[in-house]
Amino acid sequence: MGCIARLGCLVVLAVLAIAGWFTRDRWLPARFRPHAAVAAKAPAWEPLTSGGADRTRTALSKLSQPKGPVFQTLSGGDVASFAFYELARQLPPSTDSIQALVSGDQVAMRANVRMADVGGVGALGPLASMFGDRERVQLTGTFRVVKPGLGEFQINDVKVRQLSVPRGMIPRLIQQLGKGARPAGLSDNALPLPIPPYVGDIRVANGKITLYKNVQ
Repeated sequence: MGCIARLGCLVVLAVLAIAGWFTRDRWLPARFRPHAAVAAKAPAWEPLTSGGADRTRTALSKLSQPKGPVFQTLSGGDVASFAFYELARQLPPSTDSIQALVSGDQVAMRANVRMADVGGVGALGPLASMFGDRERVQLTGTFRVVKPGLGEFQINDVKVRQLSVPRGMIPRLIQQLGKGARPAGLSDNALPLPIPPYVGDIRVANGKITLYKNVQ
C-alpha cells in the first residue's frame, strides 16, 4: 500500500507540473513569460530624434578626453539618429520621413524618395517601370571606419517598396542616391559618414552600437 500511495502522489505531482507549465502565462510575472521576452526584444522602426543624436554627441565628447573611456556603448537608435542626420545631408532634397532600425548586427534606414532622384532607368534598369513617382527606399548594412575622420554606411541590401534590388545594382544606385564628391577609400556600396578623428572603430551587435577610441 505504501508503494501504491507514493506512486499515486508522484502521478498527482506530475499532473500538477504539466498543468502549471501549460498555464504559466497566467501566473508567471510578465517579464518571465516566453512570448513577453520575445516581444520586448523585437526591433522596431523609429524616427530620427535630436535627443538621440545629442546623447551620441555627448558620448563622443567623452571619448575625446585624454583620460576618458576607451569605448562607449549606446542604443542603436541614438547612434542611428546621429549618423543618419549626417547622411541625410547627402540625400536628395525630396527625401523625407526618415526612420531607422537596428537589429542584431545590421542597421537600416528607410525614407520616402522621389524616384527621379534615384536615377530612374539609369540606376534601376527595367525595375524602374514598376514604381511610382515616390517610393519608400530602404537601405540596410553596417557602419565601418575607413580612416581617421571618415566612416561609411556600407550597404548590402536595398529595397524599393518591398522589392529587393539585385546586389550588382547597389553601387550604381548608391552613387546616384548620394550627392557630392565621394572620398577616396570609400566602398562602392557605401555612403560617406563624417566622424571625429579619434573614433577608431564602430561595432554593431545585439541592437547596440559601440564606439571605440583610436588609441594609436
